[in-house]
Amino acid sequence: MNKPKKNELRILRQGLDQNTNIYRLIHGSADRWKGLYVDRLGDYLLIQSAQSLTENQKEETQELQHKLKLKGIYFKKLNRQIQKTSIKESTPQLIFGIKAPEFFEALELKVHYKLSFKQGYSTGLFLDMRDNRQRLLTNQIEPGFSIFDRSIGIPSVLNTFSYTCSLSLCAAKTGATTTSIDLSKKYLDWGKENFKLNNLNPKDHNFIYGDTFDWMKRLKKKGILYDLVIIDPPTFSRSKTSGLFQTKKHYEMLANAASNLVIKNGILLACCNTSTFSLSNFKSNVRYGVFKGGRKIIQSFHSTQPLDFPTSQEEPAYLKAYWLRLN
Repeated sequence: MNKPKKNELRILRQGLDQNTNIYRLIHGSADRWKGLYVDRLGDYLLIQSAQSLTENQKEETQELQHKLKLKGIYFKKLNRQIQKTSIKESTPQLIFGIKAPEFFEALELKVHYKLSFKQGYSTGLFLDMRDNRQRLLTNQIEPGFSIFDRSIGIPSVLNTFSYTCSLSLCAAKTGATTTSIDLSKKYLDWGKENFKLNNLNPKDHNFIYGDTFDWMKRLKKKGILYDLVIIDPPTFSRSKTSGLFQTKKHYEMLANAASNLVIKNGILLACCNTSTFSLSNFKSNVRYGVFKGGRKIIQSFHSTQPLDFPTSQEEPAYLKAYWLRLN
């Protein structure tokens, strides 16, 4: 990591960035704390580990709480097999400080988010996607590679597997009209609350409760196209309509369906956090899916993990985000 990047990370982790109070403080072995992951979420810390905390770990995290002037610390027993984890087991427990309300507000890149420790495995925002949210907010993937051509009108975005709609929100903040699809009505309603937190009217956008594959077929049949289509599926999912989805088996099919909904010179953002799905295989699956749809890739960029999610031999990269401009 070069000196400017190190300084940027220092500012973030020391709580000196006034626009962001959601980030990772300790990322396992890459930060010399094997098996320990610590996130700042607004006024609280969330610690995740497969093991019970040692006395040294408790002291270190309490020191972080004191330095950052935070209200409380929560702990969650880490279980990589999410499908086998009950809601009770996956819910973080308060171990130090003041209990958080059921929902609380936090800030990332000047955007407000509603978070919670009481809604199951995730708190409402995937922290490792911050750089991609920033790309949406700035309309720039990298120098010379913009997302939207605003000279031709208001851009449209389709965000599938949208969870609490953070990517939709960032696109909407810049004036885009968004359509978010998810199998959970609860998370779509949560997304609407995020829009309201940022003075955006959810009624100006579309929130679709349903199966992504089913709705992709419907949208294709209607001839509806988007300037940006986002696919960010879970490693495993199951629906009554499409059955079992597994990223390593079905991503090519998903990329193919998504590419059919991208306008000429539009963008496809393909994401995956399956650690056992190698970057080369992931990119190959995406490209094959696009080519099978009769599309060509005219520009591409692979996004790495943000600075606060460093990598090492013991803590390899897992997040894959592939931006593609299609002809």
